[in-house]
Amino acid sequence: MITAAVIGCGDVSTVHLEAIEALDDVELVAVCDTDPAALTSTAERCGVAGFADHRALLDAVRPDVAHVCTPHHQHAPVALDLLDAGVHVLVEKPLAHTLDEAERLVEAAERGRSRVGVCFQNRYNATAQAAREVLGSGELGPVLGATATVMWTRTPDYYRAKPWRGRWATAGGGLLINQAIHTLDLVQWLVGDVVDVQGRASTRRHLIEVEDTAEMLLTHDGGARSLVFGSLANVVHAPVTLDITAERGTLSIRGDLTITHADGRVRTVAERRSGSNGRSYWGASHEALIRDFYARLDEDEPFWISPREATKALRVLTEVYAQSDLAGPPRTASPSHAR
Repeated sequence: MITAAVIGCGDVSTVHLEAIEALDDVELVAVCDTDPAALTSTAERCGVAGFADHRALLDAVRPDVAHVCTPHHQHAPVALDLLDAGVHVLVEKPLAHTLDEAERLVEAAERGRSRVGVCFQNRYNATAQAAREVLGSGELGPVLGATATVMWTRTPDYYRAKPWRGRWATAGGGLLINQAIHTLDLVQWLVGDVVDVQGRASTRRHLIEVEDTAEMLLTHDGGARSLVFGSLANVVHAPVTLDITAERGTLSIRGDLTITHADGRVRTVAERRSGSNGRSYWGASHEALIRDFYARLDEDEPFWISPREATKALRVLTEVYAQSDLAGPPRTASPSHAR
């Protein structure tokens, strides 16, 4: 039996706890949060020990695996403590709230023996997997480029409810690092590594430090070109879109995947629907990623969505921030303390 702990009992911890419960050979042994109400509620609901500090959790109950579901600025400090203790780590996105912190975690992960994975769960979507397979087969020819949109809405209450959001020092950014990062990751995973970034992030609607809107032009290794646009100023949550154009056809993800060949043939791949208590826009693939992470614990190779792999999207959005008229993300480490 593999023992697990969840550090951070906020919104996204729900899908991690559900996934752990669904695994026959994994036992949840502890949860951690600095918010007494969230900690008590989660510990009682799960029937496990609760800790207000992840270091106390490590001293009392050293799990085999820990899930880091804290606010962004605590991802790297908490994960580094876990690695020092020899614990396997699964980190929610982003890997860290700054590129500097992310690179510290990459180095620590590659030095140590523990396995580290990052939750870019949309790579496990049926549509993304099918798109990757089709593009890899070469049947559509070379990829010419892509367009992607993330047109969602947020209210002032969203930021008031969790004050760490909307701030450089704790979130590391806004739309790009917190919402659109999943789509940005899919674009670079499907189309190719990004070698040039031109972009701009801005604050159009919300009274926050960070951006709520961004656009970018990406050049990929091999010459493909992608346009990405996102905003939290939309009036509704519109479906995320990702369209990829190749020489002999197109792929379009709008919930489901539509593959259209130049000769007129069309194939559709349906996406799995989420049965989770979490938000629908998280998708249905957290459990698939978490199940796969546990299944690979004994492998010698790093988990395929490793810290180094997770820095690719973070590097792109950091460059957009650098090109924008914003205060910019922090460059110094933040205090280590779980929430």
